[in-house]
Amino acid sequence: MSASNQPEGVGGGPLVDGPHDPEHDPRASYVLERDFVATLTGRVLATTGKTVTLVSPLDGAPLATIPQSSADDVAEAYRRARVAQAAWARTSMAERSAVMLRLHDLLMERMPDLLDMITLENGKARKHAYDEVVHTALTARYYARTSAKHMATERRGGVIPVATRIDINHVPKGVVGIISPWNYPLTMALSDGLPALMAGNAVVAKPDAQTMLTALMGVKLMDEAGFPKDLWQVVAGPGRELGTPMIDRSDYICFTGSTATGKLIAKQCAERLIGASLELGGKNPLLVLRDADVEKAAEGAVRASFSNAGQLCVSAERIFVADQVYDRFVERFVARTQAMTLGASLDWEVDMGPLISADQLETVNAHVDDAVEKGARVLTGGRARPDLAPYFYEPTILEGVSPDMTCFGHETFGPVVSIYRFHDESDAVARANDGEYGLNAAIFSQDGTRARAIARQVKCGTVNINEAFGATFGSVAAPMGGMRESGMGRRQGAEGIHRYTETQSVGTQRVVRLSPQFGLSSEQYAKVQVLGLKVLNKLGRA
Repeated sequence: MSASNQPEGVGGGPLVDGPHDPEHDPRASYVLERDFVATLTGRVLATTGKTVTLVSPLDGAPLATIPQSSADDVAEAYRRARVAQAAWARTSMAERSAVMLRLHDLLMERMPDLLDMITLENGKARKHAYDEVVHTALTARYYARTSAKHMATERRGGVIPVATRIDINHVPKGVVGIISPWNYPLTMALSDGLPALMAGNAVVAKPDAQTMLTALMGVKLMDEAGFPKDLWQVVAGPGRELGTPMIDRSDYICFTGSTATGKLIAKQCAERLIGASLELGGKNPLLVLRDADVEKAAEGAVRASFSNAGQLCVSAERIFVADQVYDRFVERFVARTQAMTLGASLDWEVDMGPLISADQLETVNAHVDDAVEKGARVLTGGRARPDLAPYFYEPTILEGVSPDMTCFGHETFGPVVSIYRFHDESDAVARANDGEYGLNAAIFSQDGTRARAIARQVKCGTVNINEAFGATFGSVAAPMGGMRESGMGRRQGAEGIHRYTETQSVGTQRVVRLSPQFGLSSEQYAKVQVLGLKVLNKLGRA
């Protein structure tokens, strides 16, 4: 790539700085322009003097060094956030919304820079990076437009009609701790925190170590949009070191990651009696019913299984196909998978990029090798492709996967999907519900009414009809989250902002008091009250 066609950074500076002579210029060993990186990493509250080097999964090249925070830095972040939150809570909803809408516009304006960074840092195909930039913008716009309604004081019926007035307030919790993952480094870093800000809270965020720069680019845009800088604090470091200090100081925790870690966080939050929303693991099913449009189902299955190389919490890892269409579906699904363009670049033409790390590659290799050794058949894929990128693994379809194989019930979180034949829809639903997870499901059928009826039987927090995951994930007014061991709490919609508030009831009593008066004895007062209750029941009052 020549200097003239290299991608540009925020504000017009080059993301890729070159060419340089490696023998005389240390910048030659880094993909990203050092001054630009400094504008991002300067946002991390870190005083340890320690750094961690980030490398690109595209080619293993170093991207930047990230300063590391300590427990003391976490304490200072919360101190600053609490000061900022007190002032922010007094700002009007109109002011908050105006800043959020400026962020929406900046996300759209700087999209090419964001896509470059996400792909360089995460490895995903550019088209999948696009999905999360759009999702972040949609989230910003939705809460900018709807938060006044969600946060408005509600009137409820009082115990004595007219005489009792009840107002329900939604009061910000204070400072929210957000621990976000690497697989969707922009939207998972920002989108959970945006409604927290609109509710009047401050945020202390710890993005995943592997994708810090993308998260920091998002925070930089928030600063440009006009959010007070101290309102959104960023710390960096291992979760095992910073997680507990964050939980100890937060008024609420939002975490996206593994079920095992989520359970530990839930226990720690319970000890402090603070709330938490946890989006955790999944072994997501996709059902192809006998009346499905096979071509559309095959296209949807490719996106469901291989978007972001399968490193997606709502990605399908199990496909159940009706007898009547099984052979045709398998033929089309395999053909579409084999037609995918694989690569490790910033180009739009790439359909799937590499895995993010050696650890992810090792997990995928182990799951596939175990399945093959125990009798599973590889219909396509089934091998690593170091010729494409250090951590590349082909999109893989397995048939004949049985319960004794690791990938049968354990989340792979890679481009591997198992396909199963079913004879009876009730059996398919039972198999889809098998296991402890319940995050996302998809159903393909030309009968929407019947598919929606089946969806009610599927134990997943989101179910998509004739779509992989985008219908629910992209509809930011719709709550999203998991059942069972896939988590608790919901992002998006009214639920996504109310989780960051305390519900406060204010009762105003007028004219009459809730005790004997007008010379009534306690017994007479009770009889009057009973008569009143009977009348209200006759009138159909709740």
